[in-house]
Amino acid sequence: MEYHKVKMVIDREYPIAQVDERIYGSFIEHLGRAVYDGIYCPEHGSADEDGFRNDVKELIRELNVPIIRYPGGNFVSSFNWEDSVGPFNERPRRLDLAWRSLEENKVGLNEFTKWARSAGSDVMMAVNLGTRGIADACNLLEYCNHPGNSKYSDLRISHGYKEPHNIKTWCLGNEMDGPWQIGHKTMEEYGRLAEETARAMKIIDPDIELVACGSSYLTIPTFPDWEAVTLKHAYDYVDYISMHQYYGNQKGDSQDFLASSDDMDQFIRTVIATCDFVKAQKRSKKDIKISFDEWNVWYHSNAADDDITKNHPWQVAPLMLEDIYNFEDALLVGLMLITLLKHADRVKMACLAQLVNVIAPIMTEAKGGKAWRQTIFYPFMHASQYGRGTALVPVLSSPKFDTSGHEDVTAVEAVSVYNEELHEVTIFAVNRDLKKDAEMTVDVRSFEGYRVLEHVVLENDDLKAENGPFCERVAPKQTSQSALDGYIMTSTLHKASWNVIRLGK
Repeated sequence: MEYHKVKMVIDREYPIAQVDERIYGSFIEHLGRAVYDGIYCPEHGSADEDGFRNDVKELIRELNVPIIRYPGGNFVSSFNWEDSVGPFNERPRRLDLAWRSLEENKVGLNEFTKWARSAGSDVMMAVNLGTRGIADACNLLEYCNHPGNSKYSDLRISHGYKEPHNIKTWCLGNEMDGPWQIGHKTMEEYGRLAEETARAMKIIDPDIELVACGSSYLTIPTFPDWEAVTLKHAYDYVDYISMHQYYGNQKGDSQDFLASSDDMDQFIRTVIATCDFVKAQKRSKKDIKISFDEWNVWYHSNAADDDITKNHPWQVAPLMLEDIYNFEDALLVGLMLITLLKHADRVKMACLAQLVNVIAPIMTEAKGGKAWRQTIFYPFMHASQYGRGTALVPVLSSPKFDTSGHEDVTAVEAVSVYNEELHEVTIFAVNRDLKKDAEMTVDVRSFEGYRVLEHVVLENDDLKAENGPFCERVAPKQTSQSALDGYIMTSTLHKASWNVIRLGK
């Protein structure tokens, strides 16, 4: 059988950067069944005293998610945060304009913050810069972070939360470049609003980190002018620019679909270049970092979502954006994780969108049924578990091919992460060729005395194979496809496979 011949060198002396653990963040929006019937279901047998599902929480802990973006998303651009706090019987039912749903506010800011901490996560809070502005953002920050003896901090205390939440990461709106957004702004309008909101918020709490809205996707007409203009105004006060991107195999061309991560790589490179252009203009010494706070595969549910919003509006927690992922989706998620790690010097936060039920790695059966792992759960879990440490420069030589929409696509994409504390190095690799296996030789001479701990693979002969609550067709397995001889490791990477190769002492 003909193999691709792939060569890789990894060396602890050539780091990209320390991986910020927040690169393995996620996202929960008040959308569909993400909150209600997702993380929160008082009638479920596993529900805790606050009504949150412990079975879902345990799966989230498996993923080891360090930060969760909340409460949106498009939802935040018409959200009045005051509706979500205080006595339950006084909270109003509100029309959510983003998704044409009915929000009952049974889960609000305080409940979510408490739940996130119990799941091992910090909160990345988004403020409404669509229908609201500077004053409301400052009031929310005061409510969350000020210790007391002021109007909104005392209001929090009266609601039973004496200690401040100390939320340290804040998004200045959501996708404000998008005409679909409630309160959509021009780039000049948003840049000025972001600057003044950021300046005011940092007066209240100088220790917070702020994320300005970048472009909602690579091909939006205002990219990359949006980033340049926004940062022209807000550069001195913000710490991150956001990126959002989803991919889907709408054409039914799986080989081209798996090349989508190349577009993600180019998107990141262009944003970095734009940030550094503004840095040069301002003669600044500060680097703007990237928060890739929405990324995933999303396309399976589009027609159903449109029908609900157009023809069946104002439901409570309707079944929306419930993509059931297949094996090829898991491969692309793995490729996107590799891309994020290759840019660990500038991508410091990222949020898989979303976490439960809504385009998510974790699904629950409706009305209190079982929680289960989607195909994309596994590459994310592997990266979160073993991708902590220092990302190393991937010196990789791989055959290339063209697809229907991309040129010079590498057959194999790979990156490695060195965990000095544990004396381990992990290689994440995807063979995205659908026809040929690959033989990868890796020079590991800088890791003298290491041995192969394990080689885990995710593969399936059916690219469309899916998981379900009672049938897990796509799951990782141990293999013996890697062997070390001296300082050269040889690994077999089967066609269309996600591989996790761990070496240690």
